[in-house]
Amino acid sequence: MARIASVAPVLPDHASSQSDIAASKVGRPAAPTGAVPLNTEASIGRSASLADFADAVWMALDERAQAARARFEDACRKAGVELHESIVEHADKAEALVRLSHCNDIVVLSQAEPDAPDFTAARDLVADVVLQSARPSIVLPFAGQFETVASRVLVAWDDSRAAARAVSDSLPLLRQAEQVQVVTWERASSVADPAWPARHQALKRWLNAHGVAVEMRVTRTGLALTEALLSRAADFDADLVVMGAYGHQRWTERLLGGMTQGVLAAMTIPVLMSH
Repeated sequence: MARIASVAPVLPDHASSQSDIAASKVGRPAAPTGAVPLNTEASIGRSASLADFADAVWMALDERAQAARARFEDACRKAGVELHESIVEHADKAEALVRLSHCNDIVVLSQAEPDAPDFTAARDLVADVVLQSARPSIVLPFAGQFETVASRVLVAWDDSRAAARAVSDSLPLLRQAEQVQVVTWERASSVADPAWPARHQALKRWLNAHGVAVEMRVTRTGLALTEALLSRAADFDADLVVMGAYGHQRWTERLLGGMTQGVLAAMTIPVLMSH
């Protein structure tokens, strides 16, 4: 059984079906866990006491949480997910998701929507979970429908620890993919690194040993790395990007790497990230 931790209010309507598609790729049913954040507004009379206000807020929060839980469970049923779990957490969203991820295989999140009033909070939630979670995260674009996930996979490879972690975490999906392409980008203004062919062959042998057929490419580009990656994903008609997430994270401070931040802002297809 593949267990997928997801947070209901930050997932687009199609997220549960995308979770099911990803789980089906590894030949196991999904058991999503929905974590519902509690934040809302409540109105009471002007003469009410602070205790009355607290009770009204708590009742409104509980009603919202139960409604979100019902929507999540209904989406799971419609997606054919027989085993699922919904949890109402009275805790910080990111901290709750990171803790829940420890007993799940993957976390599914939605890209922050730029025009949404809670854009900053949603963007920070994704960054917190991606950088703190012990499990990989699949981030879905806030717009669009995806009939397939992980049929054509583009792997961004720089031979770093984060990239190696992402490839290892995505192995169940890579084994089922129709086509996998590993790409390393070099800046056109720099001297070509003669070590890349040997490094690519080492990765290819390892992936082949795990049942993954793969094409390797080294591409020289004058574009920014984020733009080069997304352009290659479009040319390859990829339905999933696999990449390492780069950054430093404390609960009170986050610093995403430039490429990680750029992809999270401009992504047009699902992205699997590991830190």
